[in-house]
Amino acid sequence: MSESAGKVFDAKSFKRVLAYSRPYTGIVVLTLISTCVFAAIAPATPKLTKYALDYGVQGGHYKRLLLMSGLLLVFLFVRSLIQFFNTYYTNLLGQNIIKDMRLALYSHILKLRLQFFDNTPIGLLVTRVNSDIETIADVFSEGLILMMNQMLTVLVIIAWMIWEDWRLALFSLSVFPVLLFATYLFQKATRTSFQEVRTQVAKLNGFVQEHITGMSVVQIFNREDMELEKFKQINNDHKIANVKSIWYYSIFFPVVDILSSVSIALIVWWGGRGILYNSVSFGTVTEFIIYINMLFVPIRQLSDRFNTLQMGVVSSERIFKVFDTQTIIKDEGKIESAKVEGDIAFENVWFAYNNENWVLRDVSFTVKPGQTLAIVGATGAGKSSMINLLGRFYEFQKGNILVDGKDIRDYKIDTLRKNIAIVLQDVFLFSDTIANNISLYNKYVTPAQIKHAAEAIGADTFIESLPNKYDYNVMERGAMLSVGQRQLVSFIRAYVQNPGILVLDEATSSIDTETERLIQHAIEKLTEHRTSIIIAHRLATIQKADKILVLDHGQVVEEGTHQELLRKNGFYKRLYEIQFEKEQRQRA
Repeated sequence: MSESAGKVFDAKSFKRVLAYSRPYTGIVVLTLISTCVFAAIAPATPKLTKYALDYGVQGGHYKRLLLMSGLLLVFLFVRSLIQFFNTYYTNLLGQNIIKDMRLALYSHILKLRLQFFDNTPIGLLVTRVNSDIETIADVFSEGLILMMNQMLTVLVIIAWMIWEDWRLALFSLSVFPVLLFATYLFQKATRTSFQEVRTQVAKLNGFVQEHITGMSVVQIFNREDMELEKFKQINNDHKIANVKSIWYYSIFFPVVDILSSVSIALIVWWGGRGILYNSVSFGTVTEFIIYINMLFVPIRQLSDRFNTLQMGVVSSERIFKVFDTQTIIKDEGKIESAKVEGDIAFENVWFAYNNENWVLRDVSFTVKPGQTLAIVGATGAGKSSMINLLGRFYEFQKGNILVDGKDIRDYKIDTLRKNIAIVLQDVFLFSDTIANNISLYNKYVTPAQIKHAAEAIGADTFIESLPNKYDYNVMERGAMLSVGQRQLVSFIRAYVQNPGILVLDEATSSIDTETERLIQHAIEKLTEHRTSIIIAHRLATIQKADKILVLDHGQVVEEGTHQELLRKNGFYKRLYEIQFEKEQRQRA
């Protein structure tokens, strides 16, 4: 996901962007027609002005002057009307395309493995989904079609100028080689600056996203001043990148204006000379001055439009890098709409997050339906990795994992995960109501089921005490609830799912004693007639488990019940004694 300098113009990326316009062929055709018509009638204004001056004013015919003025007004109105439709439909096209692209991108991100998010800054993805997508909209509303409009207008005007008076046309257009060279230098200079601007936007978004999310750590450790200094540097880099592009614009536009003035001066000189010798009419000179003004405006804008197009292509390259990221769990299973019994078997499973740095080594165990399995071990032993493999959030490299005697890869992913409810230590709640955080917008979960689950868990008392009860908005990450309350909400969420397999990953390690009693009650209800896997550091919470696995450096070193493991006088007993002594000291 690195930021690269990119090409001047990536035709492949541009073609992929254009593919999103296929559903809107009607709008594309309409804008192209209006673009051609707009360019075709562009010379009408200077031409009518010439006739008004030559045949109306100089000819002394008031009615002709009135007629030409009326026609001029009609053409201006028609041009304005065409311009309105062109602007509206190009923007409509752009908005439809980015709507579809954003939807497709977010849908793709939802399918990516968790490992992708481990290695990719969240701020970078936010930039891709938001600001980079918006830049692509400009390709259609301010870039591609307007470029075609302006290029056609330039060609039509030049053709009319040559047809009208080729000598005067050559004189007035003699500055064009200089203009083309200046445009080339401008585009070459701005290409690099635009790349840097997009890079700095991504860095700024990433920093703000991460540090606002972790604001509690910043304030707890008194890091406000240091973080502000880091932000100042990133913000200043962002400013410098933008100032560079502004610098190039501030040079280029005056150069274009100077060349335009030179061109008009040449018309006045050569045309005035022609008027004196009666070889050129006054109306023709005026017509050419209008032509030049009409010519240099789109030429100046063409460079800007090209840069808009280029920025859109740069953004599209970065977006398609996300699209082309194939760290997707392959969903090739055939089993769907199944209700699992909860028979789990790991057979010689090996797993590594990176290469062959094995996190799990030849792990084997079985859990029968309705049994409770506890997994203990030091931090980094591989406990949570086993759960990630069971839900296919990561893929193992060797061995087999079976659920009800079938390979987990034979299940459709959504079917497998519907049958597994996981309660994590770090509960994530969305900025929404308690009810929606429990149901997660599952239309099959009714308010009555939510209330029943809360009562069963024993959490209805605290929910009923809130201002809006189940409609209480917990705000971002559940900030309006205590740690214990957030944990209870996650238990209700698991309960209403009615899973065949329940996983508790350190679910009782961050709560107070009173809430722990509620959760112990909830665990008893949740684990009843259901296969349960409990990961815990506190061994006192798993003594009733049917089986306990002891992991050390990714290997199963011991297996048995609480009493059996104590009698073995091995790794588990040492862990138990260390915790028991620690609790005794805390009570003392």
